[in-house]
Amino acid sequence: MKTLRDVKIGETATVVRIHGDGAVKRRIMDMGITKRTPVYVRKVAPLGDPIEVTVRNYELSIRKDDAGIIEVE
Repeated sequence: MKTLRDVKIGETATVVRIHGDGAVKRRIMDMGITKRTPVYVRKVAPLGDPIEVTVRNYELSIRKDDAGIIEVE
Protein backbone atom coordinates (compact mmCIF):
# COMPACT_ATOMS: atom_id res chain seq x y z
CA MET A 1 0.00 0.00 0.00
CA LYS A 2 1.43 3.38 -1.04
CA THR A 3 0.50 6.36 1.10
CA LEU A 4 0.78 10.11 0.60
CA ARG A 5 3.76 9.96 2.94
CA ASP A 6 5.66 7.92 0.28
CA VAL A 7 5.08 10.31 -2.63
CA LYS A 8 8.20 12.22 -3.72
CA ILE A 9 8.45 15.98 -4.18
CA GLY A 10 7.11 17.05 -7.58
CA GLU A 11 4.89 13.97 -8.05
CA THR A 12 1.12 13.82 -8.26
CA ALA A 13 -0.89 10.99 -6.75
CA THR A 14 -4.59 10.17 -6.70
CA VAL A 15 -6.33 9.40 -3.43
CA VAL A 16 -7.71 5.85 -3.32
CA ARG A 17 -8.87 5.62 0.29
CA ILE A 18 -8.53 7.31 3.65
CA HIS A 19 -7.90 4.84 6.45
CA GLY A 20 -8.70 5.62 10.04
CA ASP A 21 -11.92 6.69 11.63
CA GLY A 22 -13.65 9.42 13.55
CA ALA A 23 -12.40 12.96 13.86
CA VAL A 24 -9.08 12.48 12.03
CA LYS A 25 -10.71 11.07 8.90
CA ARG A 26 -13.42 13.75 8.97
CA ARG A 27 -10.82 16.55 9.33
CA ILE A 28 -8.83 15.26 6.35
CA MET A 29 -11.97 15.02 4.23
CA ASP A 30 -13.02 18.54 5.30
CA MET A 31 -9.68 19.84 3.97
CA GLY A 32 -10.66 18.58 0.50
CA ILE A 33 -8.72 15.33 0.40
CA THR A 34 -11.35 12.87 -0.76
CA LYS A 35 -11.48 9.76 -2.94
CA ARG A 36 -10.21 10.20 -6.54
CA THR A 37 -8.73 13.65 -5.79
CA PRO A 38 -5.31 14.38 -7.32
CA VAL A 39 -2.74 15.61 -4.80
CA TYR A 40 0.54 17.26 -5.86
CA VAL A 41 3.41 17.18 -3.35
CA ARG A 42 5.10 20.60 -3.41
CA LYS A 43 7.55 20.57 -0.51
CA VAL A 44 8.65 18.58 2.50
CA ALA A 45 10.04 20.35 5.56
CA PRO A 46 13.75 19.79 6.32
CA LEU A 47 12.99 17.29 9.08
CA GLY A 48 10.25 15.64 7.03
CA ASP A 49 7.24 17.05 8.86
CA PRO A 50 4.95 18.66 7.63
CA ILE A 51 4.37 17.95 3.95
CA GLU A 52 3.06 20.76 1.74
CA VAL A 53 0.64 19.64 -0.97
CA THR A 54 -1.60 21.26 -3.55
CA VAL A 55 -5.13 19.90 -3.57
CA ARG A 56 -8.13 21.45 -5.35
CA ASN A 57 -6.05 24.50 -6.34
CA TYR A 58 -4.91 25.48 -2.85
CA GLU A 59 -1.86 24.76 -0.74
CA LEU A 60 -2.20 22.63 2.35
CA SER A 61 0.31 21.50 4.97
CA ILE A 62 -0.37 18.09 6.41
CA ARG A 63 1.41 16.17 9.16
CA LYS A 64 3.35 13.07 8.25
CA ASP A 65 1.18 10.93 10.54
CA ASP A 66 -1.96 12.13 8.76
CA ALA A 67 -0.36 11.61 5.34
CA GLY A 68 0.36 8.02 6.38
CA ILE A 69 -3.34 7.14 6.51
CA ILE A 70 -4.09 8.46 3.01
CA GLU A 71 -3.74 5.63 0.48
CA VAL A 72 -2.78 6.81 -3.02
CA GLU A 73 -1.94 5.38 -6.43
